[in-house]
Amino acid sequence: MRSLFSLPLLAAALAGCSPAAPDPRGVGRDEVLVQVAASGRADSRPDEARFTVGVETIAATAREASARNSATFTRVAAALAGLGVKEDDLQTRSITLARIDYGPNRGRFQANNLIDVKIRDIKRAGEAIAAITEAGANVLSGPNLRVSDPENAARSAYAAAYRAARARAEAYAGAAGLKVARVLAIRDSGAGPQPRYWEGDSVMAEQAAPPPVVATSAPPVQPGVSTREVQIRVDFALAK
Repeated sequence: MRSLFSLPLLAAALAGCSPAAPDPRGVGRDEVLVQVAASGRADSRPDEARFTVGVETIAATAREASARNSATFTRVAAALAGLGVKEDDLQTRSITLARIDYGPNRGRFQANNLIDVKIRDIKRAGEAIAAITEAGANVLSGPNLRVSDPENAARSAYAAAYRAARARAEAYAGAAGLKVARVLAIRDSGAGPQPRYWEGDSVMAEQAAPPPVVATSAPPVQPGVSTREVQIRVDFALAK
């Protein structure tokens, strides 16, 4: 007996019985996708201060300018060591020696030595400023107040962002008579604007090479609070 179905018709019938392709978004046939963007913030108190400290010296000869600069800088480094600042927390920024070809010091030589200093105990930042200026530093820029473990603050911010995303998804679900069934994806949208830290004005030596600035007492350094903000995107599957 001959078949009533041709091969093309049979193939079409079998194709109609195959299961539907899965949704590339990850939701099931009885689920609804909701995509939520949320941000989270976390406050943390800076615990370290960074300065740029330097010595500027003007003398009649290059040798004299360099020698006097080195001697003063040695005293500055010793003052920092006396405060417990380790060598790993000192990094040379620049060393220059040049002839001055203009102004009242024309024909003389200027030596400069700048280093970046990290004070790990922010409570001693003011004391450090007083110590280095008393030792002869006449160039000072800072402080730049920082959080030594920014990732710890970021973790708190991301946790807050997820809680906000979840709460928003549950609000959508409740309004639609559904519930949050699953978390399909969590995407890091990157950190928001980074905290801006106050930086003090630079105290620069004039060409007339005045005597070193002497701090009569430790200036106050207020750490304040820094805020870390992050953004995330979360895909939720809603169902009855």
